[in-house]
Amino acid sequence: MKIKKDKLILSIVIGLSCFVLAVVMSMQFKVVQQTDITSIETMRETELRTELSNWKNKYNELSEEYNQLVEKRKEYQEKSQDDTEASELLKSELENIDMLIGKTDVIGNGIIVTIDNSENADTDIIADDLLLIVNSLKDAGAEAISINEKRIVNMTDIVEIGNNSFIQVNGERILAPYSIKAIGEETYLKSALLGNGGQLDELKKLGFYTDIQQNDKVEIKKYEKDMFTKYIE
Repeated sequence: MKIKKDKLILSIVIGLSCFVLAVVMSMQFKVVQQTDITSIETMRETELRTELSNWKNKYNELSEEYNQLVEKRKEYQEKSQDDTEASELLKSELENIDMLIGKTDVIGNGIIVTIDNSENADTDIIADDLLLIVNSLKDAGAEAISINEKRIVNMTDIVEIGNNSFIQVNGERILAPYSIKAIGEETYLKSALLGNGGQLDELKKLGFYTDIQQNDKVEIKKYEKDMFTKYIE
Protein backbone atom coordinates (compact mmCIF):
# COMPACT_ATOMS: atom_id res chain seq x y z
CA MET A 1 0.00 0.00 0.00
CA LYS A 2 2.85 2.43 0.86
CA ILE A 3 4.42 1.94 -2.58
CA LYS A 4 1.13 2.71 -4.30
CA LYS A 5 0.67 5.81 -2.16
CA ASP A 6 4.19 7.02 -3.00
CA LYS A 7 3.52 6.55 -6.71
CA LEU A 8 0.20 8.40 -6.45
CA ILE A 9 1.77 11.38 -4.65
CA LEU A 10 4.66 11.47 -7.13
CA SER A 11 2.23 11.44 -10.08
CA ILE A 12 0.13 14.26 -8.62
CA VAL A 13 3.14 16.41 -7.78
CA ILE A 14 4.79 15.98 -11.16
CA GLY A 15 1.48 16.70 -12.90
CA LEU A 16 0.98 19.92 -10.96
CA SER A 17 4.52 21.11 -11.56
CA CYS A 18 4.15 20.40 -15.30
CA PHE A 19 0.96 22.49 -15.30
CA VAL A 20 2.82 25.46 -13.83
CA LEU A 21 5.67 24.98 -16.30
CA ALA A 22 3.15 25.04 -19.15
CA VAL A 23 1.67 28.31 -17.87
CA VAL A 24 5.07 30.00 -17.79
CA MET A 25 6.04 28.66 -21.22
CA SER A 26 2.76 29.86 -22.74
CA MET A 27 3.47 33.31 -21.30
CA GLN A 28 6.87 33.30 -23.02
CA PHE A 29 5.33 32.32 -26.36
CA LYS A 30 2.63 34.94 -25.94
CA VAL A 31 5.18 37.69 -25.32
CA VAL A 32 6.76 36.90 -28.68
CA GLN A 33 3.52 36.34 -30.60
CA GLN A 34 1.73 39.45 -29.32
CA THR A 35 4.51 41.95 -30.11
CA ASP A 36 3.01 44.65 -32.35
CA ILE A 37 5.65 45.02 -35.09
CA THR A 38 3.78 47.86 -36.81
CA SER A 39 3.65 49.95 -33.64
CA ILE A 40 7.33 49.34 -32.93
CA GLU A 41 8.30 50.50 -36.44
CA THR A 42 6.51 53.83 -35.92
CA MET A 43 8.07 54.57 -32.53
CA ARG A 44 10.66 57.28 -32.03
CA GLU A 45 14.18 56.05 -31.31
CA THR A 46 14.00 56.80 -27.59
CA GLU A 47 10.62 55.05 -27.28
CA LEU A 48 11.97 52.04 -29.17
CA ARG A 49 14.96 51.74 -26.86
CA THR A 50 12.69 51.90 -23.81
CA GLU A 51 10.32 49.30 -25.26
CA LEU A 52 13.16 46.93 -26.15
CA SER A 53 14.53 47.27 -22.63
CA ASN A 54 11.10 46.49 -21.17
CA TRP A 55 10.66 43.35 -23.29
CA LYS A 56 14.19 42.20 -22.47
CA ASN A 57 13.55 42.57 -18.75
CA LYS A 58 10.25 40.74 -19.04
CA TYR A 59 11.84 37.86 -20.95
CA ASN A 60 14.63 37.58 -18.37
CA GLU A 61 12.07 37.46 -15.55
CA LEU A 62 10.10 34.69 -17.27
CA SER A 63 13.26 32.73 -18.02
CA GLU A 64 14.31 32.93 -14.39
CA GLU A 65 10.88 31.75 -13.25
CA TYR A 66 10.99 28.88 -15.73
CA ASN A 67 14.40 27.76 -14.43
CA GLN A 68 13.13 27.89 -10.86
CA LEU A 69 10.20 25.65 -11.79
CA VAL A 70 12.51 23.15 -13.45
CA GLU A 71 14.54 22.95 -10.25
CA LYS A 72 11.36 22.61 -8.21
CA ARG A 73 10.25 19.66 -10.32
CA LYS A 74 13.56 17.92 -9.60
CA GLU A 75 13.02 18.60 -5.91
CA TYR A 76 9.60 16.96 -6.04
CA GLN A 77 11.03 13.85 -7.62
CA GLU A 78 13.83 13.60 -5.05
CA LYS A 79 11.59 14.11 -2.01
CA SER A 80 8.54 12.14 -3.10
CA GLN A 81 9.72 9.06 -1.17
CA ASP A 82 8.93 10.73 2.15
CA ASP A 83 5.15 10.93 2.71
CA THR A 84 5.23 13.88 5.13
CA GLU A 85 7.63 15.98 3.08
CA ALA A 86 5.81 15.20 -0.16
CA SER A 87 2.48 16.15 1.40
CA GLU A 88 3.86 19.51 2.49
CA LEU A 89 5.23 20.18 -0.98
CA LEU A 90 1.92 19.17 -2.53
CA LYS A 91 -0.03 21.46 -0.20
CA SER A 92 2.27 24.38 -1.00
CA GLU A 93 1.98 23.79 -4.74
CA LEU A 94 -1.82 23.52 -4.56
CA GLU A 95 -1.94 26.88 -2.80
CA ASN A 96 0.30 28.36 -5.51
CA ILE A 97 -1.90 26.98 -8.28
CA ASP A 98 -5.04 28.34 -6.56
CA MET A 99 -3.36 31.75 -6.62
CA LEU A 100 -2.43 31.44 -10.31
CA ILE A 101 -5.94 30.46 -11.42
CA GLY A 102 -7.60 33.19 -9.34
CA LYS A 103 -9.06 31.24 -6.42
CA THR A 104 -7.38 33.30 -3.69
CA ASP A 105 -7.38 36.99 -2.73
CA VAL A 106 -4.11 38.65 -3.76
CA ILE A 107 -2.31 41.94 -3.13
CA GLY A 108 0.71 43.48 -4.83
CA ASN A 109 2.21 46.26 -6.93
CA GLY A 110 0.16 47.31 -9.91
CA ILE A 111 -2.22 49.87 -11.37
CA ILE A 112 -5.85 50.93 -10.99
CA VAL A 113 -7.57 52.16 -14.15
CA THR A 114 -10.85 54.06 -14.03
CA ILE A 115 -12.97 54.75 -17.12
CA ASP A 116 -16.44 56.27 -17.29
CA ASN A 117 -19.06 57.37 -19.80
CA SER A 118 -19.12 61.05 -20.69
CA GLU A 119 -21.42 63.53 -22.33
CA ASN A 120 -18.47 64.41 -24.58
CA ALA A 121 -18.51 60.91 -26.11
CA ASP A 122 -20.95 59.86 -28.82
CA THR A 123 -21.56 56.42 -27.27
CA ASP A 124 -21.16 54.58 -23.98
CA ILE A 125 -18.30 52.28 -23.08
CA ILE A 126 -18.97 48.77 -24.42
CA ALA A 127 -17.77 45.29 -23.50
CA ASP A 128 -15.18 45.27 -26.30
CA ASP A 129 -13.51 48.33 -24.75
CA LEU A 130 -13.06 46.46 -21.46
CA LEU A 131 -11.94 43.32 -23.27
CA LEU A 132 -9.23 45.21 -25.17
CA ILE A 133 -7.91 46.70 -21.92
CA VAL A 134 -7.88 43.28 -20.21
CA ASN A 135 -6.04 41.66 -23.14
CA SER A 136 -3.48 44.47 -23.22
CA LEU A 137 -2.82 44.00 -19.50
CA LYS A 138 -2.45 40.23 -19.94
CA ASP A 139 0.04 40.77 -22.76
CA ALA A 140 1.98 43.13 -20.48
CA GLY A 141 2.37 40.39 -17.87
CA ALA A 142 -0.46 41.15 -15.44
CA GLU A 143 -0.60 38.39 -12.82
CA ALA A 144 -4.12 39.21 -11.63
CA ILE A 145 -6.90 41.43 -13.04
CA SER A 146 -10.37 42.45 -11.90
CA ILE A 147 -13.16 44.69 -13.21
CA ASN A 148 -15.41 46.25 -10.57
CA GLU A 149 -14.11 43.62 -8.11
CA LYS A 150 -14.96 40.73 -10.48
CA ARG A 151 -11.83 38.57 -10.89
CA ILE A 152 -10.77 37.90 -14.46
CA VAL A 153 -9.86 34.24 -15.08
CA ASN A 154 -9.59 32.00 -18.16
CA MET A 155 -13.34 31.29 -18.00
CA THR A 156 -14.37 34.94 -17.65
CA ASP A 157 -16.91 36.32 -20.11
CA ILE A 158 -17.13 40.07 -20.78
CA VAL A 159 -20.26 40.55 -22.88
CA GLU A 160 -23.02 42.94 -23.84
CA ILE A 161 -26.54 42.04 -22.69
CA GLY A 162 -29.45 43.27 -24.76
CA ASN A 163 -29.00 46.03 -27.31
CA ASN A 164 -25.87 47.36 -25.60
CA SER A 165 -28.03 47.83 -22.49
CA PHE A 166 -25.42 46.76 -19.96
CA ILE A 167 -22.24 44.72 -19.53
CA GLN A 168 -21.82 41.41 -17.74
CA VAL A 169 -18.59 40.05 -16.26
CA ASN A 170 -18.61 36.47 -14.97
CA GLY A 171 -22.37 36.42 -15.52
CA GLU A 172 -22.97 39.46 -13.26
CA ARG A 173 -24.04 42.93 -14.30
CA ILE A 174 -21.56 45.78 -13.81
CA LEU A 175 -22.14 49.50 -14.16
CA ALA A 176 -19.99 52.53 -14.98
CA PRO A 177 -17.65 53.85 -13.76
CA TYR A 178 -15.47 50.82 -14.42
CA SER A 179 -12.52 50.18 -12.09
CA ILE A 180 -9.94 47.84 -13.59
CA LYS A 181 -7.23 46.60 -11.24
CA ALA A 182 -4.08 44.79 -12.35
CA ILE A 183 -1.14 43.40 -10.39
CA GLY A 184 2.20 43.34 -12.17
CA GLU A 185 5.16 45.49 -13.16
CA GLU A 186 3.67 49.00 -13.25
CA THR A 187 5.80 50.25 -16.14
CA TYR A 188 4.77 47.37 -18.41
CA LEU A 189 1.11 47.70 -17.48
CA LYS A 190 0.95 51.46 -18.01
CA SER A 191 2.85 51.36 -21.30
CA ALA A 192 0.41 48.74 -22.60
CA LEU A 193 -2.50 51.17 -22.19
CA LEU A 194 -0.86 54.53 -22.88
CA GLY A 195 1.22 55.87 -25.72
CA ASN A 196 1.01 54.98 -29.38
CA GLY A 197 -2.23 53.06 -29.97
CA GLY A 198 -2.91 52.36 -26.29
CA GLN A 199 -6.56 51.59 -25.54
CA LEU A 200 -6.76 54.14 -22.72
CA ASP A 201 -5.50 56.89 -25.02
CA GLU A 202 -8.02 55.84 -27.67
CA LEU A 203 -10.91 56.10 -25.19
CA LYS A 204 -9.69 59.49 -24.02
CA LYS A 205 -9.60 60.75 -27.61
CA LEU A 206 -13.22 59.63 -28.03
CA GLY A 207 -14.23 61.80 -25.06
CA PHE A 208 -14.48 59.22 -22.26
CA TYR A 209 -13.18 59.92 -18.76
CA THR A 210 -9.96 57.97 -18.10
CA ASP A 211 -7.57 57.77 -15.19
CA ILE A 212 -4.65 55.50 -14.32
CA GLN A 213 -2.87 55.30 -10.97
CA GLN A 214 0.07 53.25 -9.74
CA ASN A 215 -0.35 51.57 -6.37
CA ASP A 216 1.96 49.34 -4.34
CA LYS A 217 -0.97 47.64 -2.59
CA VAL A 218 -3.52 46.74 -5.23
CA GLU A 219 -6.04 44.30 -3.72
CA ILE A 220 -7.84 41.86 -6.00
CA LYS A 221 -10.55 39.51 -4.74
CA LYS A 222 -10.69 35.84 -5.64
CA TYR A 223 -12.95 34.28 -8.28
CA GLU A 224 -16.02 33.29 -6.27
CA LYS A 225 -17.70 30.79 -8.59
CA ASP A 226 -16.94 27.11 -9.10
CA MET A 227 -14.60 26.20 -11.94
CA PHE A 228 -15.51 23.28 -14.16
CA THR A 229 -15.01 22.05 -17.72
CA LYS A 230 -17.50 20.49 -20.10
CA TYR A 231 -15.30 18.89 -22.73
CA ILE A 232 -11.88 18.20 -21.21
CA GLU A 233 -11.55 14.55 -20.18
